[in-house]
Amino acid sequence: MHLTTKALVLREVNYKESDKILTLLTQQEGKLTATARGCRKKGSTIAAASQLLVWSEVTLYEYQGRWAVKEAATERRFDAVRSDLEKLALASYFADVTELLAEEGQPEPELLSLILNCLHGLDRMKLPPRQIKTAFEWKAMALAGYEPMTDGCALCGRPEPEQPCLLLSQGVVCCAACREKMEQDRSVPLTPAALAALRHIVTGNPKRLFSFQVDEDALARLSAASEAYLLTQLERGFRTLDFYKSL
Repeated sequence: MHLTTKALVLREVNYKESDKILTLLTQQEGKLTATARGCRKKGSTIAAASQLLVWSEVTLYEYQGRWAVKEAATERRFDAVRSDLEKLALASYFADVTELLAEEGQPEPELLSLILNCLHGLDRMKLPPRQIKTAFEWKAMALAGYEPMTDGCALCGRPEPEQPCLLLSQGVVCCAACREKMEQDRSVPLTPAALAALRHIVTGNPKRLFSFQVDEDALARLSAASEAYLLTQLERGFRTLDFYKSL
């Protein structure tokens, strides 16, 4: 069986003397694991497409239940990301989160579009990396079924919570005064502007994902909340995130 599809490399692991095991997020079949035989040999025609975060058109063939790369034509390498250590570390974190959230063999068009848009943002758009990071984290969690409830205070029902904060384990927004009644749940403070941006990210047009403007304080709170929420809900950390934060 052969499959020709466009795919993004989410993970690469060296295997044997000249091969790699790739984790791909494909347009047609979602997340797949494939062997790239001989890709580390000099002159390999699939070498460029077998690198992390490369977007290519690939032809895969299946043999005894395993996929292997037969042909590949690179379409985008996101070179500005590769040449900047901070951007590369952040993009690698995006890939790790995407790999975790994607299901094997299940098409994930929205998740694929999200990571490609965020890679494009890092590569070509003059936006703060923090803004792209928080947009990715909130939207990825929403697509995976962890969308926080942001339409009002979860306790008193106020449409615009006073001194809003996010309860991390429950994924709801509430007023600061109402927060005191929830002693067992960790929370992070937001601002009205940060809450408005959060609503835009999780419910707005995906094509306008980055089109929100907030001041530095609101962006800092929104970013801290998105990271804490993702780590809390997924109940794990990421070495790529730790490395990015160490830079």
